Amino acid sequence: MNDRFSQLSLFARTAETGSFSKTAREFGLSQPSVSRAIAALERRLGVALLSRTTRRVTATDVGQALAASAREALAALDDAESAARGADRLSGVLRVSLPTGFGARNVVPHLPGFLALQPDLRVELMMSDRFDDLIVEGADLALRLGAQPDSAFLTRKLASAQRLVVASPDYLRRRGVPASVAELAAHDCLGGPGDADRAVWTFRRGDKLETVALNVRVRTGSGAGLAACAAAGLGVAIASTWMCGDELRDGRLTQILRDFALDPVDAYVVFSSAQRPSRKARAFSDYLSAALRGA
Repeated sequence: MNDRFSQLSLFARTAETGSFSKTAREFGLSQPSVSRAIAALERRLGVALLSRTTRRVTATDVGQALAASAREALAALDDAESAARGADRLSGVLRVSLPTGFGARNVVPHLPGFLALQPDLRVELMMSDRFDDLIVEGADLALRLGAQPDSAFLTRKLASAQRLVVASPDYLRRRGVPASVAELAAHDCLGGPGDADRAVWTFRRGDKLETVALNVRVRTGSGAGLAACAAAGLGVAIASTWMCGDELRDGRLTQILRDFALDPVDAYVVFSSAQRPSRKARAFSDYLSAALRGA
């Protein structure tokens, strides 16, 4: 690796992570090697790029500006090398941050087809139900469900899925099938991501909205966990078809209140670069969007 390229790559990643040791692990180097390379870059430029303390490394004002330019330059170089190999041939590592349940159910099944088209590309799936910092974690893109807050990142909607009211056949035999939204207040209801102990569910029937406030018996921060709780007979849940499709097909869950509609849930891709997402990130986003919409 060219010294200038190496120094710039190591500096940009250290500025993102705030850690020499994390950068060293990612690049397969020793921590002193990373520190020496960045110190050499600072000497060559004649400026301090990082402020070092015993607890954290932070970029100076000059360092922040250089890190932003470096990320763009490195992404452009990566694109240029990919283009030289072939218009559609990608290489390197694509790091994707995504929710565990959604990833296992709706992304992993589509990976074989994508990787078959890109034999030189490797994928690292960073599965977590926490919203990790894309820059610090080194992800090229993240997959997120639900409305996204305004941020400096570039966001693209991938697909939408219906949300349904579901319960297990066993639960419905024991407790009866609610015929109206109001009757849900007398049932054990399950809370998913974003629900509080006292939840408010809003439905649409024709041009009218109907709302019910209810006590949540069991709550989970995972969409897949919510479907599992409903399938276990713990109560009534609102779940997207992405999260409960398998259970509906095999009979572990039954859809109820079919005449009452819920707002759909949207899946988004969030790119780690607002200016220039890499070719591999764009290619994966395009492929997954088509796959999810087709499914």
